[in-house]
Amino acid sequence: MIVRFDGDVFRWEARSDSDWYFVALPPELSADIRETQTFRRGFGGVRVEATIGGSSWRTSIFPQAGDVYVLPLKRAVRDAEGIDPGASVEVDLDVLDA
Repeated sequence: MIVRFDGDVFRWEARSDSDWYFVALPPELSADIRETQTFRRGFGGVRVEATIGGSSWRTSIFPQAGDVYVLPLKRAVRDAEGIDPGASVEVDLDVLDA
């Protein structure tokens, strides 16, 4: 399953010494993924390959409150693509777990 979506980058303050950045998948897309996935990893994660601009990486999306999945954004990707908190990004997502 390969999909494209737009989402806003948000910061989650994990601890006082580290921040994590994510983009939430749209609710309808999250529901589609949840319905088609037969295998989930720890914390309910689903393996994906994500692309923003010229950067691609493998990671997992994770279920979040509100029944949506969130995609973690690596610092290297944010730096390479000039992504700031609150920015809107276009994501190509290839769902690897099926």
